[in-house]
Amino acid sequence: MSQPLKDTASSSGAHPVQPPKNKAFESLKLNLDNLYLDSELTNIVPLPEKTVSFSPVPPSAVDVKLGPPDHPPKFVQPHAPYEVFRAPLHHARELTKPGAEKRTYHFDIDVTDYPVEGGNVDFVVGGAIGVCPKNKDEEVDDVFDCLGIPRSIRDKKVTLHTTKGRWPTIWGEDKPRELITTRRELLTWCSDIQSYPPTKPLLRLLAEHATEPNEKKILMFLCSAQGQGAFCDLRTSSHITLSQLLHAFPSSQPPLDHLLSVLNTLMPRFYSLSQDPQISYTVRGNECRRLIEIAVTVHETHDWKRGKRTGVGSGFLQRLAHKVIEAEREGIDPRTLDLHVPMFRGLMANPLAREFATDGPMLLIGAGVGIAPFRGFVQRRLKTATCANKVWVIQGIRDSLLDEIYHGEWGVHEDKVKKVVQSRRGESRYVQEEVRHQADLVWFVINALDGRIFVCGSSKGMGEGVEAALIDVAMAKGNLNREEAEEFWKRKKEAGQYIAVC
Repeated sequence: MSQPLKDTASSSGAHPVQPPKNKAFESLKLNLDNLYLDSELTNIVPLPEKTVSFSPVPPSAVDVKLGPPDHPPKFVQPHAPYEVFRAPLHHARELTKPGAEKRTYHFDIDVTDYPVEGGNVDFVVGGAIGVCPKNKDEEVDDVFDCLGIPRSIRDKKVTLHTTKGRWPTIWGEDKPRELITTRRELLTWCSDIQSYPPTKPLLRLLAEHATEPNEKKILMFLCSAQGQGAFCDLRTSSHITLSQLLHAFPSSQPPLDHLLSVLNTLMPRFYSLSQDPQISYTVRGNECRRLIEIAVTVHETHDWKRGKRTGVGSGFLQRLAHKVIEAEREGIDPRTLDLHVPMFRGLMANPLAREFATDGPMLLIGAGVGIAPFRGFVQRRLKTATCANKVWVIQGIRDSLLDEIYHGEWGVHEDKVKKVVQSRRGESRYVQEEVRHQADLVWFVINALDGRIFVCGSSKGMGEGVEAALIDVAMAKGNLNREEAEEFWKRKKEAGQYIAVC
């Protein structure tokens, strides 16, 4: 009994799996203890269906012209029969200061020539636009390199065939398609290569084409019942890109058409308007141009190769903003750069726009970039200001010297309508604490005729914190128990008086 137990795997001649020696694989942090090349794996997911294929362009389509490289292909549609609009970028600037934990940018987008849909549909206060972003060029080329696709064919026109589904149109019909495009267009504008956690069909496809036995075994393990725990860890860890997986398992080079069959569609990103869209204009020569404004916060996550990387949408817009800022630094008029934003009027039933009313008192509670749409609310109220429709704003920020966006740009004496709460400076208080402090105002607004309370934040935690504070206010001011207070706010939400978008 004092002798050490024998390693049965070693004694039986089993060989442990040797993980790939590269930085990308190490960044996955997989637990492969006790995984051997001859380990029996069960319930392995089947090889995913191949729904995409390529063929040469027929002679009749050789002269088909593709769209500009800074705009999605024509077949990418937000909602048939409308197309993505190539909107000129009038101006861009950074709203936050150096040292801010998150960077937020402001964009002025020219929509003078935006097509009128149905004759009477327009941009509205609290509304949103959809932006169709593109994957970063360096990331796209890196995927091509990993797959061994020659540069000579990446931009060459091909005929795309699909057997079913909506891809690559976003919201087109579920049907087979035949389109003229390029491999670069499909990987740049139509396939999401970094936003989603890896799926078992994707890993199974990589396993099928891995030529190194150790790499194949690891990938098959992640697709099996025995590897379920490791797979879940992989899904719930920091975001993993397609490029990262291809570098981690370099012997796997699946065909691009089969790979496109399992990748997620690159979806539009929606951004609320940060102004009253009826009042923003600029003059260019003798022409009056109409503008809409949005604010975008850049989200960064850990990247195995560069340290940090941005989101697809926020990173795309940040790169446009940097071009404008750099041009101005060099004394160049940024409008000469001919920059454009692929956008369309938001088609979602945005609750901020739906519940905005010109009558009754209004309390606007927001944090981070979530405060941006409320600027348009205040601007619209200034047009019809009466004693009966006052508006108040509670704005949560970290540090007013670094990240108070739109300071001095509300079109009104801000100290009369806006209370700024800093979590990292001064009193060091959060938005929900200020809501409790302003209990009298909260109770007055929500019980007034047509009174409304809007909550819009940049994080889920902020919304939950404010809702808990509102319940405390109802308990204190309405003499309600907790259950009655929760029911009170539920009824107000159903009546459209309490609107939370976080």
